[in-house]
Amino acid sequence: MLFRVRGICRAGIAATTLCLLAGTPAALAQGTCQGDCDGSGAVGVNELVMMVNIALESADMSECVAADGNDDGVVSVNELVAAVSAALVGCTTSATPTPTPDPACADAQPFNSTFEAIQQVIFERYGCTQAVCHGSVAKQGGLELSPAVAYQNIIEKKSSSTSLNYIQPGDKDRSYLWLKLAAKTNPDLLPPGFQIVGSPMPNLPGQLTDNELEALRLWIYSGAPETGTVAGTETLLDACLPPPEPITIKPLDPPAAGSGVQFVMPSWPLEAKSEHEICFATYYDITDQVPAEFKDPSGTLFRYSETELRQDPQSHHLILNLYAGSTDDIHDPSFGAWTCVGGERAGETCEPTDLTSCGEGICRSEIKESFACIGFGPPTGGAGRYSIGGAQAAQSHNDFIDGVFAQVPMKGILFWNSHAFNLTDKDTSLHARLNYNFAPDQRFPVRGIFNASKIFAADAAPFTTQTICNNHVLPQGARLFALSSHTHKHGKHFTIELPGGELIYENFVYNDPADLTFDPPLEFDSPNAADRTLRYCSLYNNGVAADGTPDPDTVTRRSRVPSSAAQTIGLCNPVACAEGNVGASCNGVDDDRACDSSPGANDGFCDACRITGGESTENEMFILIGSYYIGSPASAAESSASTAALRFEMRSDSTEVSVPASMGCGSSAGAHAEHAAHAQQQ
Repeated sequence: MLFRVRGICRAGIAATTLCLLAGTPAALAQGTCQGDCDGSGAVGVNELVMMVNIALESADMSECVAADGNDDGVVSVNELVAAVSAALVGCTTSATPTPTPDPACADAQPFNSTFEAIQQVIFERYGCTQAVCHGSVAKQGGLELSPAVAYQNIIEKKSSSTSLNYIQPGDKDRSYLWLKLAAKTNPDLLPPGFQIVGSPMPNLPGQLTDNELEALRLWIYSGAPETGTVAGTETLLDACLPPPEPITIKPLDPPAAGSGVQFVMPSWPLEAKSEHEICFATYYDITDQVPAEFKDPSGTLFRYSETELRQDPQSHHLILNLYAGSTDDIHDPSFGAWTCVGGERAGETCEPTDLTSCGEGICRSEIKESFACIGFGPPTGGAGRYSIGGAQAAQSHNDFIDGVFAQVPMKGILFWNSHAFNLTDKDTSLHARLNYNFAPDQRFPVRGIFNASKIFAADAAPFTTQTICNNHVLPQGARLFALSSHTHKHGKHFTIELPGGELIYENFVYNDPADLTFDPPLEFDSPNAADRTLRYCSLYNNGVAADGTPDPDTVTRRSRVPSSAAQTIGLCNPVACAEGNVGASCNGVDDDRACDSSPGANDGFCDACRITGGESTENEMFILIGSYYIGSPASAAESSASTAALRFEMRSDSTEVSVPASMGCGSSAGAHAEHAAHAQQQ
């Protein structure tokens, strides 16, 4: 006879097999062992039978108060599973200290950190920590998610069924645990062409809500910290969390010797409640670190085919530029004083070309506030540079398709363009590292797409939406293998279409844009330019709420433009009311009374602006980013080089610098300078 009781499927009273159907995890009191009816500190067979009888209502709860872990008057499936686990592995009486409730969020469950909330709200609530799943007994797939070990078991730890880590800090698309959960909640979020191994998660009926999955994404994006609060997750998880503090991401490990090199950004101070875009210089020389087979024929450039960047999540973007002038300019007065950052000589004067002069630290020029490093360095520095890396996210991974490589000088002067904001009440410093892995297959020099010809075109009026479009023509013979995009927070939907209107790219998250790879690449061989034209568009929302009403929290606000942007082109002239009679017209910062909700109310604020182009997240940009190479019509020789000997025979003899487009908004000094000049003429 088959009985179903609160998510239990059992065949007969004496059966030992439980079929888990549903239920929520028990909330055990501190020091309580689930199912320990007699308080002996262990759970026996008789106590398990007693719990089953209580679940079937053939025994009274008073005979085993410890059976009801959450004190709801019934015995659920997860309470039975917890008791079985206690019988198998013993009782655990210790518990995580309960956080002190915050009166401001009395209706939400308190947690000490975002990860602790994820552990309970996601892993435990959905049965992932049960003994028969990823608990301490079954450890499905070799993964245990019990509270004491879950974090250590998932952070940068390889999954048993793929080459991906369970959690890759900063990168959801290389975090297999997130992909397994997303596959059940919303498969459309998976990278194009990606297939999970086995079944989506969780195994039990049900799936993570959109909010829960988004909270997990935000946590990963912010570096997957074990402690602290990731801003925004408290609402998504319906949790009461401590105030957010700055997050320092786990440092990126350098490549193995002989396989690549790492550039480390000297950290710089980021004060509480501040936003800065800065520029500074360092010198590098990696000649001795590059094996001969990864140098170009001239012996001055090194070749790479994979890059990875990791930086603290307070960053808006980091662009690493290489000065195009002579290294003899390193002592130009425009760089200011050179001092050591970090290490045993921190703060001391240093010689930039002596890479040992700071010991364990790094020799850095003076920090200067600068939009996209325009005007930084020697007189030719503003335009005499080019980007060799960067990203607009905490983590970025760029792996070229087979045969494609980039090459840059093995020594030179780096310009670090870093833009970051600290919304918390605590000072911090910003950290970043970039890895360059050498290219074993060197047939096709990479070419980058960075179309900023309409970078500041968005100008939607307050409380309206606007779609901006542009075209990009690829050269004949182009093999397109990567696409991405860049906007700021008003950019809501970025699309790219092929000739004929086929949609090949979409992005909905401005600060975590989709990076799409095509393998095999898309071919553009037509002599007709129209057949080689990409159409790209972005929808901008300047303060329109979901119900169509004016939203003063998301409209462009003059008062919120940071000083660094206000000093360049980011400052705007208010033309609509952000407080009082919200949405009404006004004219400038001195017209607050036109916004009063009623005459004499003195509650108006003329602060809402048109979308304005500029560097800060309060301003906007519109950029197409991508990578391609030039090839002949597809042939077996081009599409595959199966042996090392063949790859060497087909090795490119190029001695020119070749770099992909960088994933960030500080990459094109020329475009920024042109649009800055245009904006100043308006």
